[in-house]
Amino acid sequence: MIDIALLKKLCLADGISGDEGKVRDIIIEEIKDFAEYHTDNLGNLIVHKKGKARAKSRLMLSAHMDEVGLMVTDVTSNGYLKFDEVGGIDRRVIVGRQVTVGENKIRGVIGVKPIHLCKGDDSKNISEYSDMYIDIGADSLEEALAVVNYGDSVHFVSEFIENGNTVNVKAIDDRFGCYVLIELIKSELEYDMDFAFVVQEEVGLRGSKTAAYTLDPEFALVIETTTSAEIPEIDAHKQVCTIGGGAVISVMDRRTIYDKELVNLAFDIAGKNGINAQYKRAVAGGNDAGAIHQSRGGVRTLAISLACRYLHAPSTVASKADCESVLALTREMCKVIASGALRQ
Repeated sequence: MIDIALLKKLCLADGISGDEGKVRDIIIEEIKDFAEYHTDNLGNLIVHKKGKARAKSRLMLSAHMDEVGLMVTDVTSNGYLKFDEVGGIDRRVIVGRQVTVGENKIRGVIGVKPIHLCKGDDSKNISEYSDMYIDIGADSLEEALAVVNYGDSVHFVSEFIENGNTVNVKAIDDRFGCYVLIELIKSELEYDMDFAFVVQEEVGLRGSKTAAYTLDPEFALVIETTTSAEIPEIDAHKQVCTIGGGAVISVMDRRTIYDKELVNLAFDIAGKNGINAQYKRAVAGGNDAGAIHQSRGGVRTLAISLACRYLHAPSTVASKADCESVLALTREMCKVIASGALRQ
């Protein structure tokens, strides 16, 4: 069963790209008694877990700690905050959202010109970030700068809601991947294994590049979250994957063509162990596999993902059963890969 309390703690922690410290602290608190670890110069948390036997193939498991969000870029003379995105966010979904700003967690709301003042097509167009602002209730530049600063991180305010078989929360991309790695580290492993909780995935796969170079694996499993679009008016062939359909296995995305033997192995293991699994039915997006598989002399890589609606939005939806499927499949994949069964 999924440890909902731990998943909730991870998802509700604030940690946009470049500001992942609070998430890293939670992870360290969870794994410190189970493995050796260190933090590298970029902020990645690198973990080595001893198993019952020495691994015959060097395997790296990776998940990113950062979430999408915003950053303060300027403050107006009358106390409004201007901002830009950190990671890719759909501008349609953020107007009117509550946010927290900076270390002081100052509450604010994202605003835009009122609809009754818009003329012509302005009332129908999606506003640019340059036309938006964050209202923290300040009346002047000085009053705003007394509690916030330029470059402050801006995080979406979210609740963790269980609706029957689903959870609704921010940042499940990729705090769920972090959750899977934590659960494996805390368990008894058959073989030694390396884990990387990496930074700055949402702004260019930066942490995974350095982590993979450090660990020099032969194989890598990237535990991720991927977009699902099985919503009204979307044709079935465009829905990418399905909530409740199990672990999502990618064949190709915009950054990686995945190792075909690992793809086939994933579905073979899923079938033999009664684990639900599905193909990602689109060539779209990308994740840390894009940097990892090109490290050093090359790394045989597979992404195992959780299907999620409204990815990169202030609230996302995922299936608890899918969470269990991803964890179970990852656990079984680790046993086979680390055993050396796929060595050439």
